[in-house]
Amino acid sequence: MKTIMHFTVTRKELTQTEVKPQVTHVVEDDTLFIDFGKAVYGTLVFTPPRGAKQVVVHLGEKIDTTGRIDRAPGSTIRYLRVEQSVGQGPCRLMIPSDERNTNLEAGAILMPDSVGEVFPFRYAEIEDAGELDPASIKQIFVHYPFDDDAASFECSSDVLNQVWALCKHTIKATTFCGVYVDGDRERIPYEGDAYINQLGHYCMDHEYDFARYSHELMIQQPTWCTEWHLHSVMLAWMDVLHSRETTSIDAFYEALKVKPLIDFAREDGLISVDPELRTPEINARLEPHFESGLIKRNIKDVMDWPPGSFTDGGVGERDNHEMRPINTVTNAFHAYTLHLMAKIAGLLGHEEDANHFAERAALVKARLNALLFDSERGVYIDGEGSTHASLHSNMFPLAFNLVPENRTPTVIEFIKSRGMACSVYGAQHLLEGLCQNMEGGYALELMTAVHDRGWWNMIQAGSTMTLEAWDITYKNNLDWNHAWGAAPANIVGRYLLGVRPLEPGFSRTLIEPQLGALEYARGTVPTPLGPVDIFVRSQPFELTVTIPEGMSAQLSIPGASDHVILNGETVTGRQDKGRIRLDGIGSGKHVLRHCSINS
Repeated sequence: MKTIMHFTVTRKELTQTEVKPQVTHVVEDDTLFIDFGKAVYGTLVFTPPRGAKQVVVHLGEKIDTTGRIDRAPGSTIRYLRVEQSVGQGPCRLMIPSDERNTNLEAGAILMPDSVGEVFPFRYAEIEDAGELDPASIKQIFVHYPFDDDAASFECSSDVLNQVWALCKHTIKATTFCGVYVDGDRERIPYEGDAYINQLGHYCMDHEYDFARYSHELMIQQPTWCTEWHLHSVMLAWMDVLHSRETTSIDAFYEALKVKPLIDFAREDGLISVDPELRTPEINARLEPHFESGLIKRNIKDVMDWPPGSFTDGGVGERDNHEMRPINTVTNAFHAYTLHLMAKIAGLLGHEEDANHFAERAALVKARLNALLFDSERGVYIDGEGSTHASLHSNMFPLAFNLVPENRTPTVIEFIKSRGMACSVYGAQHLLEGLCQNMEGGYALELMTAVHDRGWWNMIQAGSTMTLEAWDITYKNNLDWNHAWGAAPANIVGRYLLGVRPLEPGFSRTLIEPQLGALEYARGTVPTPLGPVDIFVRSQPFELTVTIPEGMSAQLSIPGASDHVILNGETVTGRQDKGRIRLDGIGSGKHVLRHCSINS
């Protein structure tokens, strides 16, 4: 029997946008080659040559060394040949379904009948084109309604400009299912993917229903990963923090209370999903959640993905993390989601629950720091009984504010020594942890790196959406259309430009740019109250920001003094670890400079 799901939000209908070719030319055998400039999910429409009764069309994401569509692109990079009967007049190419991404039992999301099947492609070739008019050819781009002008970004790094554009297009293009999915190979919603997608979507468009619907679906239909269950709480908190809408967290509150996985906890508060460690008491607590479907019976730690088994001779993306039953990464997530549940409970007026979650969060944080930190090396180890320290065991506690201040320097030093030793998914949390600790300069280095473990490599490979992994070298079945690889979509807006809500709905907003080595950056970050427009220059430092009505901002800029010039007048700010903070800045345009600049 199919489970009946319920939702608090109704999605808009999918949009079908016609895209004109950027390049058309005839190649050998009277075949017309078409380049639309970007890969999208959709299909092709055109008017066949007069008298044609059948057409053969090739679609693909990648071209080969001859400039033709690659018929054997490898991995899960997409190529399709369609042979279709046609009549007179316009023809819409009918995309066949693929059993790999239409498996309902696995949780795949099917395309609505009103749209039909779609395929990700940038290039098309039409055989025996003859007198076919190139002007009749259109790429039909299927996507959720999207305001292309809601967000903007430009800076002094051409690499970062292109990376941001890559990520923006990825966020828009991967809405084709009406739900956040993991790419074309499976088309399954995964909570860990959705978190990155959600934050990127918020930074690209003033749209909140799409993420909320996706989140509500995954609360009711979780996937197998331990950390993905825990991400449900993170999705819920980011929803209310950005939108101020509490209807969803209220409706799903009882389900959300299950998602921090407290019922897996042993006496000291730390959790393990290892079946061998479950006592009869733990099993009794878990069984109702297994029966309801709120927790998957086959739940298992993922830590990062993929493991080494996905590439011949490879080590995977876990930085040789030792997968212990009591896992540092899992328990870092556990502590963080308990902290967020305390906030959610408090916001809804459940004070007793709020106190309970806050106490549990403090307990787990203290136990994690007591048991899983190597004080001699100044790093977190991978788990109870381990001596190995991976990047992940340190970047997740840092990102989740679990590292005591006196331990932060050695943890950051270790993290920086590991480079990008994580996946494109892990990069989200690595960059967040760095930026939250004023290491935006190093985060910028990672986002603009030109080696094969960075976003520039995705562009150089020829993709116009972010890849599922850094390179085919690191995941042998990767696809070229995976939004979990689009972390810069949100890191740029939230940390480089520095626009983040301090209170639900952006009523209080932090504006804390971190330029790193950039000479300047400008951009627009959407919020429910209206856009925040920013220009920031490094030498001499200047921040110009336009704040919408109804928003009170805290401005935070680098500087050793507590005196700054705001709108031409010297004012006193609050000195905080090498930054100057000004609170209570209201709507309108404001210019903030260091006192050394003549006003």
